[in-house]
Amino acid sequence: MKKFALSFAALALTAGSALAADLPSRKGPPVLPPPPPPPLWTGFYVGLNAGGGWASSNSVTIGSTPIFTNPAGPAAGIIAAHAGPAALSASGIIGGGNNGGFIGGGQIGYNYQFYNNFLVGIEADIQGVAASGGSRTGAGAALVGPGSGATGTPITTSFSVSQSLDYIGTVRGRLGWLATPTLLVYGTGGLAYGGVSSSAAYFSTNPAYPALSGLSAAWGSAGAFSDTRVGWTAGGGVEWMFMPNWSAKVEYLYFDLGSVTYNLAPTGSIALAGPVGQPWWLNASQVSARFNGNIVRAGANYHFNWAAAPVVAKY
Repeated sequence: MKKFALSFAALALTAGSALAADLPSRKGPPVLPPPPPPPLWTGFYVGLNAGGGWASSNSVTIGSTPIFTNPAGPAAGIIAAHAGPAALSASGIIGGGNNGGFIGGGQIGYNYQFYNNFLVGIEADIQGVAASGGSRTGAGAALVGPGSGATGTPITTSFSVSQSLDYIGTVRGRLGWLATPTLLVYGTGGLAYGGVSSSAAYFSTNPAYPALSGLSAAWGSAGAFSDTRVGWTAGGGVEWMFMPNWSAKVEYLYFDLGSVTYNLAPTGSIALAGPVGQPWWLNASQVSARFNGNIVRAGANYHFNWAAAPVVAKY
């Protein structure tokens, strides 16, 4: 009887083990890596900026060229030996000044983030410029007329010029790399446009002219230019996504709107005696000024983040 009981117990244990082996496993599903984070930067954005700018080129060139000589002018033989119009053909470059000031405005753009760490985009902005004018004065003296030394008579000329940038805007592409998911380093470049203005005047005297058969001793001219110019810009910056939908940036841009050339009114000397009012010579004058410079600014953007939501698998 005892042997029978032991045999029955062994049979029961064997059957239980076989039945447990046939039961379904309760082991959980395999652990998969989490999906990649959604792109933070893709989408439209708008923002504001403020900073400062300064000119790269502050020089303005004034040139004067003879356009008329009256061979029958008063005492032509005497005048020709002392002061001919060719002597008034010299150009002068007036430097100095500080063509810069505060800027402020806004921007709008679109970003597309790809391969997790790269970004392309386009941005347009416009800024007003405060206190951007620069003005310079200068003076010079020269001996004029054929020959040199005692054969010439002195002419003293004073100059006054100014130039300003009233507003500036850009339309640029951006290419960047995400050093971290929230820190963007980028380069940028494209079209620049701006409202520019310039004015110039000069005044010349020759004290010897009245003694030389009564010619006018002083003459001068003035002119101005104002227009919208188109050029190019390039630079770079960093942008930090410090909160969801909000970023701050610091940016540098170089811009070049090219050179402008405009004419001043003709100038000359007239007779004060004999045939009063008859011109002895006339000159045409031109002014050339370049508009290029640098911008450093900070800004803040609000990002709409209209990127497609990532697909998350369900189990």
